[in-house]
Amino acid sequence: MISLAWTRFFLVAAGLLGAVGVAAGAYASHGLTSLVDEVKLIDYFELAAFYQLVHAVALLGLALAASYRPLHLGAVVAGLLFTTGVLLFSGSLYLRVLTGVADWGSFTPLGGSAFILGWLVIAVTGVRAVQALQSEPGQKPGHQKAEDPQGLRPPQ
Repeated sequence: MISLAWTRFFLVAAGLLGAVGVAAGAYASHGLTSLVDEVKLIDYFELAAFYQLVHAVALLGLALAASYRPLHLGAVVAGLLFTTGVLLFSGSLYLRVLTGVADWGSFTPLGGSAFILGWLVIAVTGVRAVQALQSEPGQKPGHQKAEDPQGLRPPQ
């Protein structure tokens, strides 16, 4: 049986990252101009909020995928990469803007790399899941029986 702990983790992470991303975007539009004069820095802050929101939404999908046996491992790995990416990419840009320390920007490419790896893991997981389902006799991808051990299971 697959643990729903990862599903819960990614749902919580998606909710928190989404809320903070919206708040950061609003702050960039309304409050940040009183702290930062340079338009480029405000653009960095808005970019950080945008990437955070995109990946918060992606985490919602991964939360569902983590409860589905053929997708579980890939969803967990991709979710952890996305969460790490938000912390490194968006977090470093937020810190760079708010502290004025440009060195924080050295972490930004690491976060971007985590995002890219996460999306690649999703692609590989999709290919492998279809192959796994096609190798099962009498099963067509997307047409699983409810009682099939690889089918979706209701939360317990």
